[in-house]
Amino acid sequence: MSDVSKAYNNKVGPVMRQGNLARAVAEAAEIDNPGKTITVEDKVAYLRIQTDDEMFIKRETIEEMLGRPFDMSEIEIDLASFAGRIDTQSDCVRFHHVKHL
Repeated sequence: MSDVSKAYNNKVGPVMRQGNLARAVAEAAEIDNPGKTITVEDKVAYLRIQTDDEMFIKRETIEEMLGRPFDMSEIEIDLASFAGRIDTQSDCVRFHHVKHL
């Protein structure tokens, strides 16, 4: 009998197509989530950016990383996928779980 709970995890975060925005989002995830371990997996064509339970990424941090103004709706262009639930506001995006597994 297998343990089904091992098949699930509480990882959340974006999967971004490779490029300047993906690298900016990865850096912003590190800055905007102090005290959390952010994992960035480089899969050549995309970056998987994740942490446990909840992740915030702020527009102003992405702007600092890109060196230009940024609208949060731009994130959807390179967002190939994501883990967890996503809430997008004009000033940040939040990845989270409704229930903790």
